[in-house]
This record gives sequence, structure tokens and C-alpha cells, in this order.
Amino acid sequence: MQVFDAGQVHRLLDYPSLVAALRRAHGGGMPDTHRTVMAEPGGGPDRFVALSAWAAGEMIAVKLVGVFPGNLALPVPEPSVQGLVALFDGRTGAPLLVADGAAMTFRKTAADSALGVDCLARADAETLLIVGAGGLAPHVAQAHTSVRPSLRRVLIWNRTAERARAVADGLDLGAVRVEATAELELATARADIIATVTMSTTPLVRGDLLRPGTHVDLIGAYLPEMRESDDAVIRRGRLFVDTFAECDRCGDLGQPIAQGLITLDSIEADLFQLCQGAHPGRTSPDDITVYKNSGGAHLDLFTARHLIDQAGRAEVRG
Repeated sequence: MQVFDAGQVHRLLDYPSLVAALRRAHGGGMPDTHRTVMAEPGGGPDRFVALSAWAAGEMIAVKLVGVFPGNLALPVPEPSVQGLVALFDGRTGAPLLVADGAAMTFRKTAADSALGVDCLARADAETLLIVGAGGLAPHVAQAHTSVRPSLRRVLIWNRTAERARAVADGLDLGAVRVEATAELELATARADIIATVTMSTTPLVRGDLLRPGTHVDLIGAYLPEMRESDDAVIRRGRLFVDTFAECDRCGDLGQPIAQGLITLDSIEADLFQLCQGAHPGRTSPDDITVYKNSGGAHLDLFTARHLIDQAGRAEVRG
């Protein structure tokens, strides 16, 4: 059994190869999956999540991860997402690898959305706005610029301006200019791609400010009570998801469905259909496309499989 720490995960799972691996994986079928979320006893904000996926006769992946939003405010800050991912042989049940769960989650989440960007965003997109400045934000910047070399500017907004500046100052994207912004509405109106990486319970992205052609990438809000976009975003946008499995459990889709604003049939396609060519995705430069990244254990399986493949290639190269 191989063990991969965070540094090894980040080194082996470069975004160009991981996005390509996810595209290939979505050319096939959906593994069986199971998801359990435990709330903190006593009603606190913390969650513990267990995700599993089984590709019959191939591999089984299990992720155990804690989501503790207060970690960043500790005297010695820790990541808000921590845990591990384990991969097993789907024919014998033998363990194959254990990897750092936070690093795996950052990489697969950013690559999932980057694949959505590659399928749906305009090819000439120049400005990326990232709403939120947690641990995922730098990965989203790296992943999205890897699939859209047309990007020339990345804006970072956060409720706490200092954190936005810290993320911007820590990012080196070569020729791409990275800067913090305090003006969310102005940045929303200027962006070609908007990626949200928060746990907000109130909408942050206003649909009335979106320019024609904008791609909205909703990543962070993963619980029914969370919301990153308002009703106008959902009403104006063409809706896509990474997977239909439980996509309505996320507030950005679940709340509008509960209100009767949309139905599940309003969602045009998932990532499997987009990657298999069953749906064309964007059909006009003026389309506003909305992609809900709801995650799932199948993505952990696809990512862990690529990790073990990459480790094997690195060993061969010596």
C-alpha cells in the first residue's frame, strides 16, 4: 500500500493531467456511490463526511473528511477541510493507497470545475473573479487558468479584505495579473468567469449584474441552507451540473427547486453528457452558463486512480 502526503499529492496531480484524466473518466459510466454527512453534536457548524464509490471489478474509493470552518481562526490556523482518501482493489478489496484528504479534495474540486469551465466557458475569457479566499481559492485560480490560457486577470474577493489580499499576494500565475478587489458588484459585472468558493448562507453573486457570455462556477455551498447565487443567476443562466446525483441537496439548486423557480428538468446536462458529446454545452457567445459543482465520491475515485497512475509513471521515470 502506498501513502501520499499533501506535498506528494499536489506535485503528482498537476491540473492539466488531472483535468484530462477526469475528462476521460467521464467518458465512461458512473460508479455506485454512497454519502453520509454527520452534523456536529449540539448543533455546531462542523461536519464530518464519509463518501464512498465503487467501480465494479476495478476500484473502491473512500473519503473520510472533516469540514471545520473555524479552523482558519485558530491561534495556529489549520485547514478547514482535513481527512484522508483510501483506494482499494475492486476485485480483492486489498488497500492500494492512502492520501491526504485535504490535498485530494482541493485538487479534485478545482479540476472538476476547471473541466466545467473547459466545456462551458467562452474560449476568449479574459477575467476570472474568485469569490472567497479560503484554501481552495488558489487551486481554482491555477486550475481555471490551465484550461483557459486566454485569462489575463484574476480578481479575488472576500468579506475579509486582508484574506483576499493574502491569497492574491501568494499567487504566481506567470503573465496573469492577480489582485484583490473590495468591489464585488463591480467585479461581477466585469468578469467573464465567476467562481465561488464560500460557505455562505446568503447569495453573493447577483444575476442582474452578469454580462452576456459569463460563466458562473458555483463550488462552495454544499448544504441545503447554503447559497452563493441569487434567483436571478438561476433564472438567467443555462444550468449544468457535474452529476445529477443529489445535486438538488445544494442550496443553489435545492432552494430554487423548492420555491418552484426551476425543476430538475431545468438542468440541461451533467459532466458525463458534456464529455460524451451528448449535449453541446454553450451554443452562443452570449449564453450565461451556470455550473454547480456538487462533488461526489466518484470524483474522489477518479482522482485517486489518476494519482496512483501518476505515481507509477514517476517511478518509471526514476
